[in-house]
Amino acid sequence: MAGALREPRTRGRRRGRGGHRLAEINVTPFVDVMLVLLIVFMVTAPLLTTGVTVDLPQAETGPLPGQDEPLAVTVAADGKVYLQESPIALDQLVPRLEAIAQAKRDVRIFVRGDRRVAYGTVMEVIGLLNRAGFSRVALVTEPPAHSRAAADTARAVR
Repeated sequence: MAGALREPRTRGRRRGRGGHRLAEINVTPFVDVMLVLLIVFMVTAPLLTTGVTVDLPQAETGPLPGQDEPLAVTVAADGKVYLQESPIALDQLVPRLEAIAQAKRDVRIFVRGDRRVAYGTVMEVIGLLNRAGFSRVALVTEPPAHSRAAADTARAVR
């Protein structure tokens, strides 16, 4: 009779102090799933930021004010300096840029230096531009090879 007063056994379920069932969540599978999702997002996020290929419509409009085309100054591997695509002597660079910019010192200038050229040569060009008052000077670089490969793969998948 004493056995009849006890509650039936619950298979493998533990009971707390007051005879109530303990509600425990097994966190390990949850953490495993979250880590897999995190890895998936980390791998796919850089592919999504490369942009979407879009066939844009054509329109005849002028450039936005203040959005002039940047000028390109290139320092080739042999040390020769080019303004846009034409070669120029280093001492003629600033007067030519001033003539093109027409006294606007806020024109954007992109400096492209070959990786094989001496660092000092590129810095000399940037120093000339800085001393002449051009403040919007930027160095142009290429993304690393692994980023380019990932972007190419993303384009191929689309």
